[in-house]
Amino acid sequence: MQTFEQFSDVSVLGSNLQAIVDGFGTFSILGNRILLDEGLGNEGRDGSINFQKDQWYPLATFLRAFDRIGKEFGGYMQRQVGLSIPKNALFPPTVVDIDSAIQAIDVAYHMNHAINGVPLFSPATGRKTDRIGNYGYERQPGKKLIVSRCTTPYPCTFDEGILTSMAQRFDRTSSVTHVPGACRSRGSSHCIYHIAWK
Repeated sequence: MQTFEQFSDVSVLGSNLQAIVDGFGTFSILGNRILLDEGLGNEGRDGSINFQKDQWYPLATFLRAFDRIGKEFGGYMQRQVGLSIPKNALFPPTVVDIDSAIQAIDVAYHMNHAINGVPLFSPATGRKTDRIGNYGYERQPGKKLIVSRCTTPYPCTFDEGILTSMAQRFDRTSSVTHVPGACRSRGSSHCIYHIAWK
Protein backbone atom coordinates (compact mmCIF):
# COMPACT_ATOMS: atom_id res chain seq x y z
CA MET A 1 0.00 0.00 0.00
CA GLN A 2 1.34 3.42 -0.98
CA THR A 3 1.93 6.16 1.56
CA PHE A 4 2.03 9.89 0.91
CA GLU A 5 5.56 10.11 2.32
CA GLN A 6 7.01 7.92 -0.41
CA PHE A 7 6.31 10.84 -2.76
CA SER A 8 8.09 13.42 -0.60
CA ASP A 9 10.49 14.24 -3.45
CA VAL A 10 7.73 14.65 -6.07
CA SER A 11 5.86 17.86 -6.87
CA VAL A 12 2.68 18.71 -8.76
CA LEU A 13 2.23 21.74 -11.02
CA GLY A 14 0.20 24.51 -9.39
CA SER A 15 -2.37 24.67 -12.20
CA ASN A 16 -3.69 21.34 -10.91
CA LEU A 17 -4.71 22.93 -7.60
CA GLN A 18 -7.40 24.81 -9.53
CA ALA A 19 -9.12 21.48 -10.24
CA ILE A 20 -9.95 21.10 -6.55
CA VAL A 21 -11.49 24.57 -6.49
CA ASP A 22 -13.39 23.89 -9.75
CA GLY A 23 -14.50 20.44 -8.58
CA PHE A 24 -16.41 22.01 -5.69
CA GLY A 25 -18.33 24.24 -8.12
CA THR A 26 -20.45 26.84 -6.34
CA PHE A 27 -19.05 25.57 -3.04
CA SER A 28 -15.47 26.41 -4.06
CA ILE A 29 -14.87 28.00 -0.66
CA LEU A 30 -14.83 24.43 0.74
CA GLY A 31 -12.13 23.42 -1.74
CA ASN A 32 -10.20 26.61 -0.92
CA ARG A 33 -10.34 25.78 2.79
CA ILE A 34 -9.00 22.25 2.31
CA LEU A 35 -6.09 23.48 0.19
CA LEU A 36 -5.28 26.27 2.65
CA ASP A 37 -5.55 23.93 5.66
CA GLU A 38 -3.10 21.57 3.97
CA GLY A 39 -0.65 24.42 3.32
CA LEU A 40 -1.21 24.72 -0.43
CA GLY A 41 -1.43 28.33 -1.56
CA ASN A 42 -2.13 31.51 0.42
CA GLU A 43 -5.39 33.04 1.56
CA GLY A 44 -6.57 36.18 -0.19
CA ARG A 45 -8.33 39.02 1.63
CA ASP A 46 -11.72 37.75 0.46
CA GLY A 47 -11.09 34.17 1.65
CA SER A 48 -10.14 32.96 -1.82
CA ILE A 49 -6.98 30.98 -2.46
CA ASN A 50 -3.95 32.32 -4.29
CA PHE A 51 -1.36 30.03 -5.83
CA GLN A 52 1.08 30.14 -8.72
CA LYS A 53 -0.03 27.98 -11.66
CA ASP A 54 3.54 27.51 -12.88
CA GLN A 55 5.01 26.73 -9.44
CA TRP A 56 5.60 23.22 -8.08
CA TYR A 57 3.80 22.12 -4.88
CA PRO A 58 4.50 18.98 -2.79
CA LEU A 59 2.64 15.95 -4.13
CA ALA A 60 2.39 14.37 -0.67
CA THR A 61 0.50 17.45 0.56
CA PHE A 62 -1.75 17.43 -2.53
CA LEU A 63 -2.55 13.75 -1.90
CA ARG A 64 -3.43 14.54 1.72
CA ALA A 65 -5.92 17.11 0.41
CA PHE A 66 -7.50 14.39 -1.77
CA ASP A 67 -7.65 12.04 1.19
CA ARG A 68 -9.43 14.69 3.21
CA ILE A 69 -11.89 15.39 0.38
CA GLY A 70 -12.73 11.68 0.31
CA LYS A 71 -13.21 11.47 4.06
CA GLU A 72 -15.29 14.64 4.36
CA PHE A 73 -17.21 14.66 1.06
CA GLY A 74 -16.87 11.17 -0.44
CA GLY A 75 -15.84 9.70 -3.75
CA TYR A 76 -18.38 11.77 -5.68
CA MET A 77 -16.44 14.97 -4.96
CA GLN A 78 -13.11 13.31 -5.80
CA ARG A 79 -14.66 12.35 -9.15
CA GLN A 80 -15.83 15.95 -9.70
CA VAL A 81 -12.26 17.13 -9.16
CA GLY A 82 -11.06 14.53 -11.68
CA LEU A 83 -13.61 15.81 -14.20
CA SER A 84 -12.06 19.28 -13.79
CA ILE A 85 -8.42 18.25 -14.33
CA PRO A 86 -8.38 18.39 -18.17
CA LYS A 87 -9.43 22.08 -18.02
CA ASN A 88 -6.36 23.00 -15.98
CA ALA A 89 -3.60 20.53 -16.88
CA LEU A 90 -1.10 20.71 -19.73
CA PHE A 91 -1.84 18.26 -22.57
CA PRO A 92 0.15 17.56 -25.73
CA PRO A 93 -1.21 19.02 -29.00
CA THR A 94 -1.54 15.55 -30.55
CA VAL A 95 -4.87 14.91 -28.78
CA VAL A 96 -7.42 14.70 -31.60
CA ASP A 97 -9.76 11.73 -30.84
CA ILE A 98 -10.80 9.39 -28.04
CA ASP A 99 -7.80 7.08 -28.53
CA SER A 100 -5.21 9.85 -28.47
CA ALA A 101 -7.08 11.50 -25.57
CA ILE A 102 -6.81 8.41 -23.36
CA GLN A 103 -3.19 7.81 -24.44
CA ALA A 104 -2.35 11.44 -23.66
CA ILE A 105 -3.51 11.21 -20.05
CA ASP A 106 -0.36 9.36 -19.01
CA VAL A 107 1.89 11.82 -20.85
CA ALA A 108 0.06 14.83 -19.37
CA TYR A 109 0.13 13.21 -15.93
CA HIS A 110 3.92 12.96 -16.06
CA MET A 111 4.27 16.48 -17.54
CA ASN A 112 2.35 17.84 -14.54
CA HIS A 113 4.56 16.13 -11.93
CA ALA A 114 8.25 16.73 -11.25
CA ILE A 115 11.27 15.83 -9.15
CA ASN A 116 13.43 18.83 -8.19
CA GLY A 117 11.48 20.98 -10.65
CA VAL A 118 12.18 18.66 -13.60
CA PRO A 119 8.93 17.32 -15.15
CA LEU A 120 8.68 13.53 -15.28
CA PHE A 121 8.01 13.71 -19.03
CA SER A 122 10.00 15.80 -21.49
CA PRO A 123 8.20 16.64 -24.77
CA ALA A 124 11.58 17.57 -26.26
CA THR A 125 13.16 14.15 -25.70
CA GLY A 126 10.08 11.93 -25.27
CA ARG A 127 11.69 10.60 -22.07
CA LYS A 128 9.40 9.60 -19.20
CA THR A 129 10.44 8.89 -15.63
CA ASP A 130 8.21 6.25 -14.04
CA ARG A 131 8.00 7.27 -10.40
CA ILE A 132 4.29 7.96 -9.83
CA GLY A 133 2.46 5.11 -11.55
CA ASN A 134 0.69 5.29 -14.89
CA TYR A 135 -2.59 5.59 -16.76
CA GLY A 136 -2.64 2.58 -19.05
CA TYR A 137 -4.04 2.38 -22.56
CA GLU A 138 -4.98 -0.83 -24.37
CA ARG A 139 -7.36 -0.65 -27.34
CA GLN A 140 -9.44 -3.79 -27.76
CA PRO A 141 -9.24 -4.95 -31.41
CA GLY A 142 -12.51 -4.74 -33.36
CA LYS A 143 -14.34 -3.04 -30.47
CA LYS A 144 -15.07 0.48 -29.35
CA LEU A 145 -13.41 -0.29 -26.05
CA ILE A 146 -10.25 0.87 -24.31
CA VAL A 147 -8.93 -0.75 -21.15
CA SER A 148 -6.99 1.53 -18.80
CA ARG A 149 -5.01 0.01 -15.93
CA CYS A 150 -4.27 2.81 -13.47
CA THR A 151 -1.49 2.60 -10.90
CA THR A 152 -1.37 6.22 -9.69
CA PRO A 153 -1.43 7.27 -6.01
CA TYR A 154 -4.63 9.26 -6.60
CA PRO A 155 -8.09 8.00 -5.51
CA CYS A 156 -9.75 5.67 -8.02
CA THR A 157 -12.84 7.92 -8.23
CA PHE A 158 -10.56 10.82 -9.20
CA ASP A 159 -9.00 8.75 -12.00
CA GLU A 160 -12.47 7.75 -13.19
CA GLY A 161 -13.31 11.45 -13.46
CA ILE A 162 -10.22 12.22 -15.57
CA LEU A 163 -10.86 9.29 -17.91
CA THR A 164 -14.53 10.30 -18.27
CA SER A 165 -13.73 13.94 -18.99
CA MET A 166 -11.13 13.11 -21.64
CA ALA A 167 -13.27 10.45 -23.33
CA GLN A 168 -16.37 12.65 -23.45
CA ARG A 169 -14.40 15.55 -24.87
CA PHE A 170 -14.14 13.53 -28.10
CA ASP A 171 -17.17 11.23 -27.94
CA ARG A 172 -20.25 12.26 -25.99
CA THR A 173 -21.56 8.65 -26.07
CA SER A 174 -18.57 7.37 -24.11
CA SER A 175 -18.82 5.94 -20.61
CA VAL A 176 -16.24 4.79 -18.08
CA THR A 177 -16.73 1.77 -15.83
CA HIS A 178 -14.54 0.79 -12.90
CA VAL A 179 -14.16 -2.97 -13.43
CA PRO A 180 -15.05 -4.98 -10.29
CA GLY A 181 -12.20 -6.81 -8.63
CA ALA A 182 -8.81 -5.19 -8.05
CA CYS A 183 -9.10 -1.73 -6.51
CA ARG A 184 -6.55 0.59 -4.93
CA SER A 185 -9.11 1.63 -2.31
CA ARG A 186 -8.95 -1.96 -1.03
CA GLY A 187 -5.16 -2.27 -1.10
CA SER A 188 -4.58 -3.42 -4.69
CA SER A 189 -1.77 -1.91 -6.75
CA HIS A 190 -4.15 -0.91 -9.55
CA CYS A 191 -7.68 -0.30 -10.77
CA ILE A 192 -8.98 -1.23 -14.23
CA TYR A 193 -11.41 0.93 -16.19
CA HIS A 194 -13.33 0.22 -19.37
CA ILE A 195 -13.87 3.19 -21.67
CA ALA A 196 -16.62 2.34 -24.17
CA TRP A 197 -18.54 4.32 -26.77
CA LYS A 198 -21.20 3.78 -29.44
